[in-house]
Amino acid sequence: MYAVIKTGGKQYRVQKDDIIEVELLDVEVGASVTLDEVLLVGSEGKAKIGAPTVAGASVKADVLNQKKGDKIIVFKKKRRQNYRRKNGHRQPITVLKITDIKG
Repeated sequence: MYAVIKTGGKQYRVQKDDIIEVELLDVEVGASVTLDEVLLVGSEGKAKIGAPTVAGASVKADVLNQKKGDKIIVFKKKRRQNYRRKNGHRQPITVLKITDIKG
């Protein structure tokens, strides 16, 4: 069984025991979180598609870690103007392990 969930403005296709990295969620490490925005629930040959979400469906996950993602370099330059700016950014992310899919 698999599901398509929406969190942090992105969509993820998940199955039981998958480990995914999502945008920062305000929960502690070791806690359990329920994701209610389930867009699709499917199994072998069948799929329930929501409009926009599947009624009564939910995905449970455990929080494994809160960390920062890889550094992204932001470099701005204007030629012949002696203008150069270099910045770095590390997006905070939450690592989840999917434990159960109901739908």
